[in-house]
Amino acid sequence: MKKLLLLAALGLLQLSAAATTPEVTERTAREKTYADSVNATFHYKTGKVVLPQSLGDLTVPTGFRYLDTEQSKRLLTEVWGNPQGESLGMLLPADRGPLSDNNWAFVLQYEDMGYVKDDDADEINYDDLLKEMQADTEEENKGRVEAGYEPVTLVGWAAKPYYDKNLNVLHWAQELKFGEATENTLNYNVRLLGRKGVLILNAVGNTSQLPEVRSSIPNVIPSVTFASGLRYADFQPDIDEVAAYGIGGLVAGKVLAKVGFFALILKFWKVLLALVAGGWSVVRRFFGGKKTEEPEPALDAPTENFSPEA
Repeated sequence: MKKLLLLAALGLLQLSAAATTPEVTERTAREKTYADSVNATFHYKTGKVVLPQSLGDLTVPTGFRYLDTEQSKRLLTEVWGNPQGESLGMLLPADRGPLSDNNWAFVLQYEDMGYVKDDDADEINYDDLLKEMQADTEEENKGRVEAGYEPVTLVGWAAKPYYDKNLNVLHWAQELKFGEATENTLNYNVRLLGRKGVLILNAVGNTSQLPEVRSSIPNVIPSVTFASGLRYADFQPDIDEVAAYGIGGLVAGKVLAKVGFFALILKFWKVLLALVAGGWSVVRRFFGGKKTEEPEPALDAPTENFSPEA
């Protein structure tokens, strides 16, 4: 990450020093041509989608389009340069592509953790919990810096955690700062509780996109439904496994794990694209080399989303 920020800083200096030169104009055109060509390689779905593993259905919300599992994997790993990982697909705003300006996306995942009891939801002091999470994040940063990565600061809630007991949905947003970055990252998640685990919709963008992400939540939540027999109400206490923690534990999970490495790529892709003048293979080699030189820190599943009271 240190290398990445250094390259980004040098690139910005170069661009500002020659902002009106023909070379910059030509390079900008090449960047747009490349971004458009990459965007055109993806094929999306709308309407009703059956989720992998027969977990349930997704009715793609108005204003979005769905990218299936295989294409999402290619986007996250080959285009955005993330470590290998699995998802149930992605939801992207319908008016932009993965390399368009102001892009962001929901990544869908499933965590088979058992039935999460929600009886602690009304007892949690989220201000106190935030302080504990901030302290944990600082502690985790020691190992991150030793591994050659920039530290991550949990700035605070972008939207306080909120649990909807009627829908069995937990959501909140965190504002994070990566190293000395001038723009903070928004980590916004929705978790839908089911009989045997949790469906996760993790959105990562910039903090300036909070209003847009937040406004989408009321339509996104009802768009996903568990299959019959896997709903929260289908829980059978005599035979079903219960998760090791409740609502507070879902919120308090490791911050760095929840963010996901792809947040960094999403933030810096444009500067990197400018630096290589349209050659994404250089970026891919950069991250590929990093994986062999330095082991990636373990990343678990993402975090949660918006609270109406925040």
